[in-house]
Amino acid sequence: MFKPFVINPPVFFGSLAIIGLFLAVGIVFPSQAEDIFRSLQAQILSGFGWLYLLAVGVILASMLLLCFSRYGDLKLGPDDSTPDFSFLSWIAMLFAAGMGIGLMFYGVGEPMTHYLAPPTAEPRSIAAVREAMSVTFLHWGIHAWAVYAVVGLSLAYFGYRYNLPLTIRSGLYPLLKERINGPIGHAVDIFAIVGTIFGLATSMGAGVTQINSGLNFLLGVPIAPAVQLLIITFVTGLATVSVLTGLDKGVRILSELNLLVAILLMMFVLVVGPTNELLRDFVQNLGLYLDGLVLRTFNIYAYNPTPWIDAWTLFYWAWWISWSPFVGMFIARISRGRTVRGFITAVLFIPAGFTFIWMTVFGNTAISIDNGVAAGALGKAIVNDLSVGLFEFFTYLPFTAVTSTLAILLVAIFFVTSADSGSLVVDAIAAGGETETTTLQRVFWCAFSGVVAAVLLLAGGLSALQSVTIASALPFVIVMLALLWSLLAGMRADMAQQWAGRSAGGGMPAYPAAGVSWQRRLGHMLRAPREGEVRAFITTQVRAALEQVAKELSARGRPTHVEEGENGAIALRCQSEGVRDFVYGVAVASHPLAVLSPMAAGKPEMRFEARTYFSSGSRGYDVMGMERDQIIADVLGQFERYLSLVQLPDAQLVHGAPEHAGT
Repeated sequence: MFKPFVINPPVFFGSLAIIGLFLAVGIVFPSQAEDIFRSLQAQILSGFGWLYLLAVGVILASMLLLCFSRYGDLKLGPDDSTPDFSFLSWIAMLFAAGMGIGLMFYGVGEPMTHYLAPPTAEPRSIAAVREAMSVTFLHWGIHAWAVYAVVGLSLAYFGYRYNLPLTIRSGLYPLLKERINGPIGHAVDIFAIVGTIFGLATSMGAGVTQINSGLNFLLGVPIAPAVQLLIITFVTGLATVSVLTGLDKGVRILSELNLLVAILLMMFVLVVGPTNELLRDFVQNLGLYLDGLVLRTFNIYAYNPTPWIDAWTLFYWAWWISWSPFVGMFIARISRGRTVRGFITAVLFIPAGFTFIWMTVFGNTAISIDNGVAAGALGKAIVNDLSVGLFEFFTYLPFTAVTSTLAILLVAIFFVTSADSGSLVVDAIAAGGETETTTLQRVFWCAFSGVVAAVLLLAGGLSALQSVTIASALPFVIVMLALLWSLLAGMRADMAQQWAGRSAGGGMPAYPAAGVSWQRRLGHMLRAPREGEVRAFITTQVRAALEQVAKELSARGRPTHVEEGENGAIALRCQSEGVRDFVYGVAVASHPLAVLSPMAAGKPEMRFEARTYFSSGSRGYDVMGMERDQIIADVLGQFERYLSLVQLPDAQLVHGAPEHAGT
């Protein structure tokens, strides 16, 4: 039976219209497209380049402040939530997120390019080496991961603590409340999709040109648009097959294997290269990076304008911004139950640390080879074609054919996994946060991203992709700053409510305001309810009770409605101006029962509960077995406690607790 599309029409068709507008330029004016895109890029960077630089600097500073402030103790989820993954598994997934086509494409090419044409130093000098590595670290360091972190943190915080859908608009809830479901929310999600599609297309373009250069290097395949079009078609086809056949497990295993091979390739270069020098270089590079971190964060060369800043730093900031919905949603999905401090610390420093090692091993080895055995030949090859740099680099190391073949396979697999995962993220945003959509929808977005990459490559090559990425990231800069502001507002409200609860001698408790009878309670101790029984209880008793309360509150001038959440959850939401809405929700929860025999430990029996949740993230409790009147009494009890908290001056709940609250 045909399953209908699950889409948010304004977002779905709005994003297609904007992307189609850019593609139309490449299709209708193919000969002039490159000049049009370059002119657009120049105008945006001359007018708004400062905004990209300032925004990323503000985001990085804000993430560091949140990490080391009292907000760092807040949970990405209810206060009693625990992480879904062990620390080592979580770190491994973050580690995998730090790898991609970009490191393969720029690992050799970027340090060498800056060495040959540094922003301010004399080319090919010792000063040029220092500058080359420090700016490479800048472009691939914690600035990029701060951009990802603010989106991921916003999605995780409001998704798991406010029980909102995992979509970009949800991050603006403290600022817009229910208006996130209107035109502003639609615009936010449209900007996210447009930026993500063009960010993916740019990565695909880099991967395609590098695969083409590798095939030319190994097999003599010509470097031509027709060949690149075939590569895009083939690799996008593989990604589409993985979507159609549901090979999620296979793709994950392939991705993990790909990461392992990449690490082994890096270790090979470290061992056969100037090992001792590379270890010393890494320490020096790290020192240079930290020494110039603040200056380079805000250095736009205002008094000595240079096209270098546009071609490199500002392009990278736009690229990271356009990729942030993709990477942000990935790290949000795996981070439920983490503290804000643990999240920011790991996201900022673990992937960036690996990237620093990668860039040192490949970049400093390439510079050493160019100054030694290559006698400048490696640098000339990279200047002529950046995409061939990695393969020319391998000619000066043992087992050239093997390492070059592995590099092509690595890029191709990164290409497939990016297209597959990217289509999942874009599909979720276009569907209003729904993750259970049709396979055909994911196939559509997967194929569409390949079409975008192909059209823009034919219209102007990699430079056209870069230009469109810079343009598409501009509106999302504003969205990201709004997400940051909203995140701070939500966290300050949480801290204020916690402070108010402590001042009042409690706050939202971890026990019901009205409990079940002792006989029924004893019955639940002796017999664990089945999942179906809990769902039926929520659908009948809980829903009826909440609808009755909502009707009465609305009649008394407090707009209230009952809404459905994921996995059968039901919640009553009473809207409030200036403070967080009152939410009383009930969802299916489970935990394993204790086992008395080691033989039973493999498949523990699960106990299912009808567990409450609140907008404050306070601990919930089981209401399974309550009568309708008891549930109503419980809702009113929690609402009474909520009202006692919001009687404090509004500024405390909107803008945070008083200054002395943390003392």
